[in-house]
Amino acid sequence: MFKTSKKAQYGLRSMVFLANQNSDEFFSLKDISRKENIPFDFLEKIMSELEKRKLVKAKKGVQGGYALAKKPAKITAKDIVNSLEDTISVDCRLCGKVRKCASKNVWSKVDTAIEKTLKSITLENLIK
Repeated sequence: MFKTSKKAQYGLRSMVFLANQNSDEFFSLKDISRKENIPFDFLEKIMSELEKRKLVKAKKGVQGGYALAKKPAKITAKDIVNSLEDTISVDCRLCGKVRKCASKNVWSKVDTAIEKTLKSITLENLIK
């Protein structure tokens, strides 16, 4: 079965958490970590990646933290996962039998299905 990394799972969970909040409010890493049971140091790295991809915005200071950078309807699961994963597919180019491999068509279909599914799900869908 297809598996994602903890990084992608935690990233999606933290984004769903933020999508469920008042869009004007910023939440500290400590709050997100505690409420979503995500290791603080790992969450810090995840949120940094999401900020670089402009999916979250950060605010420094006592009232600082993180909030969504876009409306939940504008952020897809694909945006989040692709921000945190190098690849979510099977890379047949790494196999020495790629030219003669009958199973590569299976992986191509799996890749297409996963991408289509992730692209079709927005944070708005997940919080309804």
